Amino acid sequence: MSRIVVKVGSSSLTTTSGGLDLDRVDALVDAIAAARARGDEVVLVSSGAIAAGLAPLGLKRRPRDLPTQQAAASVGQGALMARYSERFAAHGLVVGQVLLTVDDVTRRSHYRNAYQTFAKLRELGVVPVVNENDTVATTEIRFGDNDRLAALVAHLVHADLLVLLSDVDGLYDGHPGREGARLVAEVTGEADLDGIDIARPSASAIGTGGMVTKVEAARIATGAGIPVVLTAASRAADALAGAPVGTRFTPTGRRRPTRLLWLQHASDSHGALHVDAGAVRALTARNASLLPAGITAVSGTFTAGDPVDVVDPDGTVVARGIVNYDSAELPQLLGRSTHDIAAELGSDYEREVIHRDDLAVIT
Repeated sequence: MSRIVVKVGSSSLTTTSGGLDLDRVDALVDAIAAARARGDEVVLVSSGAIAAGLAPLGLKRRPRDLPTQQAAASVGQGALMARYSERFAAHGLVVGQVLLTVDDVTRRSHYRNAYQTFAKLRELGVVPVVNENDTVATTEIRFGDNDRLAALVAHLVHADLLVLLSDVDGLYDGHPGREGARLVAEVTGEADLDGIDIARPSASAIGTGGMVTKVEAARIATGAGIPVVLTAASRAADALAGAPVGTRFTPTGRRRPTRLLWLQHASDSHGALHVDAGAVRALTARNASLLPAGITAVSGTFTAGDPVDVVDPDGTVVARGIVNYDSAELPQLLGRSTHDIAAELGSDYEREVIHRDDLAVIT
C-alpha cells in the first residue's frame, strides 16, 4: 500500500471559458478510485474553485484582483466539491473537503490540527480533497499556487509519492511545441535541470502556475525524501498505477519539519536580520538559535511571528526563520546578551530572536 498525493491544476479540469469540464473531472476520479481499489491511500489537491466560479459569475477570464478571486472561489468551490462527491460516491467512496492556509502548515498548533485531521480522514477511509482557502486567504498568507501546497501536504501526510498533473505530459528540455524538444524522463538533481528553460508561463488563461512552480514543488518534495511524477492529467491512471510516464524526480534529501520546508521554499520574507560571522557559524554549523548578541542591524517592518531573512556580513541570505520580536523592539537589543536584556527589561525579553526549531538554513 502506498500513500499518494495527487495535484491537479485548473487548466486540467476546466474548459477555456472557465466552467468545469465534467469529462476531465470524471476521468480523474476514476483513476483515483482505481488506485484506492488497489489498496493505495490518495489525497487529492485540487485547483479549480476559482475557475469553476467564472461562468456562474459571468466572468470571461480569471480575475486579477484578490476580492474577485475570493468571490469566484466562494461560488466555484461548492460546484467543484459537488461534482467530486457525486462521482466518488459512484465508486462507493466518501470525500472530505480540507481548505488550508499557510498558517495551517507552519504554526505549531495549526500544524498539529491539520495532521490529525488528515490522519482521521485516512482512518475513516475518506478521500481528502484539498485546496487553498482562497475565499479568506490574503496576499500575505497565501501559498501562491497549489503546486507548493501539494508538496507541503505530501510532507504533512508522510506521502510515498507526489503526482503533479498538468496540461503537458512532463518536463521538456525546451518548449513542448518546438520541433526537437525532448522529454526529460528523470531528474536526479539540479545538474539535470541545467540548460532547461523552465520559466514558461501556464499555457492556460485559467491556471496560475507554470513549469517553474512545478519544478519548485518537486524540489520541495524530493528535498524531503518524496519522489515526484510530473505528467499530463490524461495520464493520471498510468501514473497512479506506477507506469513510467512523464518526468520522475528522485528524492534528494530526507524528511524534516514541514514549516521549515515552507520557510525555505515558499515563504515571503517581511524583513531581514543582519548578523556577524560568529552568529553565522552558530546557525549553520551548530544548529543554534539566533540571539540578540549576534545581530548587527535590522531592516524591514515586521511583527512577531513573521518570516524574516538572516543575512551574513557579505549580504547573503543564510537562513530564514520565524521571528519572536517586532521590528520596533529589536534595535535596543542588538549586540546584547539575553541575560543583560532580561535584567534591564524583564524576563519576557529573555528569549531567542529566532528559535532553532523555527529556523531553516538556506543552502
